[in-house]
Formats: sequence, structure tokens, C-alpha cells
Amino acid sequence: MLLTITMTAAPDEAGRAPEPATDLGFLLHKNPGRVQSFELAVGTAHVFYPQATAARCTAALLLEVDPVALVRGRPENPGGDGFSLGQYVNDRPYAASSMLAVALGRVFRTAMTGRCEARPELAARAIPLEMHVPVLPCRGDADLVGRLFGPLGWRVRATPVPLDEAFPAWGDSRYVDLRADGVVRLADALNHLYVLLPVLDDSKHYWVSPDEVDKLVRAGSGWLAWHPEKALITRRYLAHRAGLLRSALARLAEVDDALAEDFDNAVPVAQAESGGPVAPLAEQRRAAVLRVLREAGARRVADLGCGEGAFTADLLADPSFTQIVAADVSSRALKVAERRLRLDQMSPRNRDRLRLIQSALTYRDQRLAGLDAVVLIEVIEHVDPPRLAALERTVFADAAPGLVVMTTPNREYNTRFEFLAAGAMRHYDHRFEWTRAEFASWAGRVAAERGYDVRFLPVGDEDAEVGPPTQLAVFTRREREGS
Repeated sequence: MLLTITMTAAPDEAGRAPEPATDLGFLLHKNPGRVQSFELAVGTAHVFYPQATAARCTAALLLEVDPVALVRGRPENPGGDGFSLGQYVNDRPYAASSMLAVALGRVFRTAMTGRCEARPELAARAIPLEMHVPVLPCRGDADLVGRLFGPLGWRVRATPVPLDEAFPAWGDSRYVDLRADGVVRLADALNHLYVLLPVLDDSKHYWVSPDEVDKLVRAGSGWLAWHPEKALITRRYLAHRAGLLRSALARLAEVDDALAEDFDNAVPVAQAESGGPVAPLAEQRRAAVLRVLREAGARRVADLGCGEGAFTADLLADPSFTQIVAADVSSRALKVAERRLRLDQMSPRNRDRLRLIQSALTYRDQRLAGLDAVVLIEVIEHVDPPRLAALERTVFADAAPGLVVMTTPNREYNTRFEFLAAGAMRHYDHRFEWTRAEFASWAGRVAAERGYDVRFLPVGDEDAEVGPPTQLAVFTRREREGS
């Protein structure tokens, strides 16, 4: 079975000269100059590059499966007639399935986390990619492929494979030739494939245990909870096991915290209609905050209210951040972050850079003192207004970093979300949402009282009437007299 992933050279987000497409080798942690092979329980996986130029680079994953070896030593058809021809005559050697997903997880494990010390900025941003799976099982009509990959930013062409080209009257098989292209983060592309390949086949070659829920939540982080086919994906991935399905849906609700109703993670209508792929606001926010931190030269950073660790993962992907503190009041969120960040598999070097702590932002915590920067991404709106004074003291007086970067929704922009009811907030747990004037007033007062200067940046397409969907404030501590 075969999968190819192609990167084409394209300018970066600032419009600078394109990065060479051969940087795909850095992102995949596989050298384009040599063939690599990996022994798996299902066969042998080979990685090679049919094409590697500065303009276009293709990585191929070829999985050789021995269907006889898969059943050798196993009980022969328990409960049956002692022999099953299907164990030996099947489509496993050539059709993409859960075996190819297993190979992806084994061969591109680091790439799937979004980590790349050699090219951290490239790993963190969306890049032009093409995917090709020549033989993909699809239980259901070919339109299902588009329904699964389309919402994730892929332009899909799923061509049915005929049963026999010599006999067209026989019709099409249940296989399709999948070609998809889009501007997507490589880690996201690999995770999309990891989940959706077995979903389309609607079959797994191994026993589905409760551990599969962890794998699904981890690989589906950031996209599965809002996917319109979430229920179908979850049900098929977990082999229709009702108990695991209930567990997975509950976990997705806790991890992504808003499901399909989280309009703040959606692409606003105005942006969606602007033409071309647009990243969800959650990604745009993280990218904007990273730019501010890099421009300021921050090295020691705290991600306050880190949640499941999405932004913490972005910080870890950039080796210029030498000390990272991820803090959240929820022990459950920290456990999810541990799984997301794969703390148990993390290299000693990265493990030394990271510290996960349970901490309430309204109470003084000495562990947050002495850092270059503190980040609060979509946090303050979850704090009850009477508790904001305590948060101000904790962040600006007790921790007192050189830089505080804060984002919050712009309430005025809510009218641009097509399905958000009038007067409703973007998240059920929001205690308030500020207009631009309200945020500027609060931030200006805090800066003046705590010895900071503040400036504001838009995140997302700025509407001429209602402003940007997200407001970002950058607080820079003024030098104290005599220092």
C-alpha cells in the first residue's frame, strides 16, 4: 500500500522568499537522500523520495504487508470451520487501511506532534501540500471522502477504481484513488490521515481496546470536535463499540470544550468567502502571539490557562524558547496536556524545558516569577469580573514579567458569525465579552497602574465596521527608575 505527500515551495506568511520544498525532509525527520526501512508487526515500511527539488518534493511511504504472516500462529477461525480463506486472500497488501495508519504513527511519530527543531517556524505554519493514496477502501459512496477531508481544508478528488477496466459493465469497486491538496500544517495532515484512513475502510486489523480512545482524542485534537461528521468518524474509528464511543464523545467535549458550538474556533463567514484557505481563529491567535514573543526576544515563557496544551506545543516546537511553564487550574486539563504533548515520550532536552503546574491565576504563585513573558490566550473572559482585580495582581504585580500578551474575543464581531444568536457569547463559559473600547479601557488602566505600556493588534481579518474577531494586547513593562 502506498501514500505520497508532496510539498511545493511557497512564500511564508510574511511574503518572504519561498522555503525550499526539500525542507519536507526536516519536517518528516527523514533524509531525502536515502531510503529508510522500518520493521512493523504488519510488515515492512519504506520511506523514500521519488522527487526532491527546491520547487517540489515528494515523500513516499510504502508498506509491504505479508497477509500470511499476519495470521501465522493465530487460532484458526475460532468458532468457525477451522479455516477461513479470507485470512489469506484479502486486500491488505495493496489497499490503504488501518495498517497504513499504524505505519504512519510509527514512522512519522515526531512529525505528527508538530515538533521540528531544525525548522520550527515551518512546522508551526500551514504549507502547500498534496496527498495521494492510489487505492483507498471506501465503505459508502465516494462523496464520503469529500465529507471527511473537505471541512479540514483539503480540496479532494476521489476517483472510483473500476472492478475491471477490461469489463466496464461490471461497474466500480469500493476503492477510490484519492488526491487531495491544501494549505495545511504537516502535523495536521498526518493526523487527518491517521484517523480517517481506518474510518473510510470501516475496519481495523487489530483488536480495538480502550487505548484507542486516547489515540483518537490525541490525533483528533483541534479538529475532530467541530467536524460535521464527528459522530461517524468516532463510531467507525472505534469499531462501532458503544461503550468506547460514549467515552470518546465525552472526552472530546472536555478537551475541546465547545464542540460544534465553539464559533470562536470556526472561520468567520467574511473570511471563508474571501477565497483561498483560511486557518481557524484558534490557529491565527497562536501564530500572532508567537510572532510577538519572537519579536520581543522572549526566552522564558509561561502559558497561563494552558488547557490541553495547544499553544504549549507551539512553544516546544521552537527551540528559542528555553524555559516553558504551562499552568492551568484544572488537573484534568493538565493530564490531557500531558497526553497531547506525549510527555512520557519526550526527549530529555525538551522535558528539561517544560514544566506543567496546577495554578489558579487569581492567587500568587512564586513559580511564575522571573519569566520574560506571560501569555493568556482567551483566558480573562472566563474569569468572573469581581475576580479580575486578583488576576491583575497575580500577573502584573506578583509575576511581573517584562512582557504580557493577552487575547480576548471582540464582542462587536459576533454579528459576523452566521449561526451565533443575537446577543449570545461565543462560549458557554464566558463570563463577559468586551468591545474594543471596553478592552482598551481596562488594559489602559491596568498598564498605567502597574507600570506597563500597552499596544493593541488585530487577529483575523479586520472588518471596517466591527473590527477584528480577536483583540490582542501587548503589555511591555516600563524600566523602573534607577534600574
